[in-house]
Amino acid sequence: MSADRAPTADRSRVGDIIRVASGNFLEMYDFMVFGYFASAIGAAYFPGGSSTGTLLKALATFGVGFLMRPLGAIVLGAFADRHGRRAGLLLTLALMSVGIVTLTVTPSYATIGVWAPVLVLFGRLLQGFSAGAELGNVSVYLAEIAPPNRKGFYVSWQSASQQVAVVTAALIGVGLSTVLDPAQLTAWGWRIPLALGCAVVPLMFLLRRHLRESDGFAQQQSVPTLREIAALLWRGRSAVLGGVGLVLMTTVSFYMITAYTPTFGKLLHLPERANLLVTAGVGASNLIWLPIIGALSDRIGRKPILIVCTALAVVTAYPAMAWIAAGPSVSRLLIVELWLSAIYASYNSAMIVHLTEVVPAEVRTSGFSLAYSLATAIGGFTPFIVTWLIDRTGNVAAPGAWLSLIALISLGSVLFAHRGSASRASG
Repeated sequence: MSADRAPTADRSRVGDIIRVASGNFLEMYDFMVFGYFASAIGAAYFPGGSSTGTLLKALATFGVGFLMRPLGAIVLGAFADRHGRRAGLLLTLALMSVGIVTLTVTPSYATIGVWAPVLVLFGRLLQGFSAGAELGNVSVYLAEIAPPNRKGFYVSWQSASQQVAVVTAALIGVGLSTVLDPAQLTAWGWRIPLALGCAVVPLMFLLRRHLRESDGFAQQQSVPTLREIAALLWRGRSAVLGGVGLVLMTTVSFYMITAYTPTFGKLLHLPERANLLVTAGVGASNLIWLPIIGALSDRIGRKPILIVCTALAVVTAYPAMAWIAAGPSVSRLLIVELWLSAIYASYNSAMIVHLTEVVPAEVRTSGFSLAYSLATAIGGFTPFIVTWLIDRTGNVAAPGAWLSLIALISLGSVLFAHRGSASRASG
């Protein structure tokens, strides 16, 4: 490529990153809103019983959408591997849009009875189905448009777009908690951020409509049939299962330090507005670390970063949480969350691109999405699991034990899985 064409190509790639990341932002924004306002959503759709029981029902509904991700990964991932990344991204955006509209407009249990939780569950399942391939499709697309030796940096923007959603949703929550009293926020205020998400859907479609097909897919000599995709996935099952172990650390740590933070802060009896500000700080921290470590992984390789981050999580997660439990305060919560943010973002920036490199090109979207969604089917229940653990044990530091266990599993996958695969992005 000549020197005068290089800036044009770079600008084109920047535009593609923005277009592809827009829908990824919307998906995560909706997930974050549900997590931040889980108590209010539980009161609206799952009334009765204790406040903890209502919260657990809401968090279980938050988590159940992740159970649909493996199915979405197979069905929608195969669609993208056959019809192209652009077509797959438009389809997942359409499905997730229906899901967010459903949750936004469904009346409360007091208005329509049992149909309320049924409709909310339908919306969550649809969102989970679409999300099963959305993240994989975005990651694969970015890897396929990236210049040689810059895949780590490019793919990091998939996760970076999610952090923008984390910050945006948290700041909207802070604004609402400022202008509305707790009763108003519980009664109807939580619908406002969902309605704002619905309002930007047309813009997301406009952006993705002008997305070009990735070079990686366009240069494929042939498109696999559904039977061939299934056969390739089966033959590559060891890589997929190894990928599940790799992704577990990402999903558990992400949902613990973002979606669960406002709920965790409530359990610590900290101010709701402060909890949301801490969450916004976590998102901003993630946004800073992701591209930096993504670029570093292009220089030193993925594996050293993956080993260091998982080892740090194993040895520090529980002591950090125990430190908060010994003297709950906003400052301690912020310090611990920022520490876990640095570990999560550094690990994730190397892990995502590594996973795109170990999956066969013919089934790159479906294979990546399947591994990621199977792990998320576990990690997505993290808010429910850690709330249940705290309720059962009375130990507020229990989330740290859960994260340490998962980090140990991921460390094993880093050390023993994909031994024959390249750990550096070389093309």
